[in-house]
Amino acid sequence: MGHMIPSLEDVSRITGFRVYRRVVSGYTYPCYHDLAERLLDLPVERRSSLVPRVALQESLGLYEAGKNAGESEDEYLQRLARVSRRELASEPGPQADLDLRRFLVLFLGRLLFATRGDAVYCRFLPLLEDLGEVGGYAWGAAFLAHQFDGLSASERQTSTSGFYPFLQVWAYLHLPVLGRGDLSRPGLVPIARRWDSR
Repeated sequence: MGHMIPSLEDVSRITGFRVYRRVVSGYTYPCYHDLAERLLDLPVERRSSLVPRVALQESLGLYEAGKNAGESEDEYLQRLARVSRRELASEPGPQADLDLRRFLVLFLGRLLFATRGDAVYCRFLPLLEDLGEVGGYAWGAAFLAHQFDGLSASERQTSTSGFYPFLQVWAYLHLPVLGRGDLSRPGLVPIARRWDSR
């Protein structure tokens, strides 16, 4: 019997992330305090690589922006996007850049490259210094490597970390006997947006 694992093609098709661009790599700093203060204008403990999640969400006005009762996931995301666009359009360039970096740190550190715990890692912050370069990285390849890292092979570790919707949709596509969510938007790209969870 063979093995079946997610591939770069799966990442590209399911998430829409680029897998062939510049490598997401760089020096891992022992402390991101100075960089976080300069690029995010947020407090980071002196000998830490973590930004408090709540402070990051509050700085973006997202801490209280929960999903409304009866609101679908698509409606919720559209509302957040609408509010974000309106806020960014009303801000001057430097403030908009600051907010974009904060959002990207939250998105990358808390969602896409999620780890255990509540704080948000700053390890991608050096790659966000020049916002014009952010789209030139192969975020999909880095994402897949992180997914594999989160699926620990240790016998003592019983939990995982990572972006679970990716693994869920991958299972919908490749392991149909496990059951699927509700296919509510067939043909939509990226593929991950086709299903609603049950």
